[in-house]
Amino acid sequence: MTILDDKLWFPKPNEAMEDGLLAIGGDLSIERLKLAYRNGIFPWYNDDIPLWWHPNPRFVLFPDELKVSKTMKQLFARNAFDFKINTSFKEVITNCKNTFRKEQDGTWINNDIIETYTQLHFQGYAHCAEAWRNGKLIGGLYGIKIGKIFFGESMFSHQSNASKYAFIKYAEQLKLEGIMLIDCQIYTEHLESLGAKMILRDAFMSLLKENI
Repeated sequence: MTILDDKLWFPKPNEAMEDGLLAIGGDLSIERLKLAYRNGIFPWYNDDIPLWWHPNPRFVLFPDELKVSKTMKQLFARNAFDFKINTSFKEVITNCKNTFRKEQDGTWINNDIIETYTQLHFQGYAHCAEAWRNGKLIGGLYGIKIGKIFFGESMFSHQSNASKYAFIKYAEQLKLEGIMLIDCQIYTEHLESLGAKMILRDAFMSLLKENI
């Protein structure tokens, strides 16, 4: 594991530890985040210290392999939620920060993450997808789009299937935009049910090189 200084650099991804931890420290500047994502690196925080990750294998979803269950198809057929893109980015990321997850102790999203990613949103790199009902935001996700890859960061849901609804609709939209890969980072049963799967780091890096 490498300790970063203020210079704009990262170690090579294959230098990551077995759990995927690549580096610790450095700042959370716009330019550092752009460099990180272009190399398949993403930040999680430990208190106020940025940790930089590059897990192997990598959990990804190819838009062509998206799975939609009968239950979800029924929800789409009756337009169960209002789907929107990029109308409430800060509200989405704030909900991701504040939503309780029984499998996690707290959240890695802090105020620095919210402010920096909101700036990335204004620059056209960070995007969000939203599920609304009766004029209220009840589910959504956000991530970074560079080239033909979308790097998913976090999701939240205040009603059953709301985040899944937003994810499926957005994955279909990303496919229309020519996105070749959705990076889901690490395994979740939720995303596996939608078609995400593990691939080795070398394969992931080849896809990065081809599509960024």
